[in-house]
Amino acid sequence: MKQGVCLAAALLGVWGLLTLMVGHLNNLIVPVVQPVSAQEAILILDAGHGGEDGGAVSVTGVPESRINLEIVLKLRDILALYGVDPVVLREEDVSLHDSDAATLREKKRSDLQNRAAAVEAVTGGTLMSIHQNSYPGRQYRGAQVFYAPTEGSQELAETVQTALRTALQPDNNRQPKPIPDSVYLLHHISCPAILVECGFLTNPEEETLLRTSDYQKQLAAVLAGAWLTAPQMEPPTC
Repeated sequence: MKQGVCLAAALLGVWGLLTLMVGHLNNLIVPVVQPVSAQEAILILDAGHGGEDGGAVSVTGVPESRINLEIVLKLRDILALYGVDPVVLREEDVSLHDSDAATLREKKRSDLQNRAAAVEAVTGGTLMSIHQNSYPGRQYRGAQVFYAPTEGSQELAETVQTALRTALQPDNNRQPKPIPDSVYLLHHISCPAILVECGFLTNPEEETLLRTSDYQKQLAAVLAGAWLTAPQMEPPTC
């Protein structure tokens, strides 16, 4: 019960800071909490895809890679207000492949290998990879969190999924799931890691939200609050 209270308090604090930053957010006005001290665990933020590899394409033609990046940069900025300085794998809409990679396939493989190497180079790191979902049918919507087969990953995924449901999507009944074997990055690192599918680019209503700066800030705020109260973190003072 105490952890749930702390999660609510942290989310309220992040919402409050975000309200001051953007002036209004769903007419929500809440007190601002004091920033928490940076913890030993180092958060690594990965904006999925990038550059030539745009990932999924939204119903209005926007590549997933751009939306992923916008959310990651907003999440980085919000965490900075709490004294958290995450490692960001990419800060522009670019691929991280080696210069000698020629074909798109080679670039994708090189990009993923370089991301995995960058994650492994961080001592005490925890990876949060941001993505967007897609499906041939337009009826599906809602965020879902997947976790790597490493210690601490499932617990973090459960915390993030609960935060998304509590703060943004009360009707979202999706549950955290193990990451499929086909996802290279989360199967080639040894640290705790989750992949957050923030929503479906193939659902017209959700795609409209995901393209807006305000909703991206809301997602970033919820993810920040979840990280600050995740199991491997010291909980903030309530």
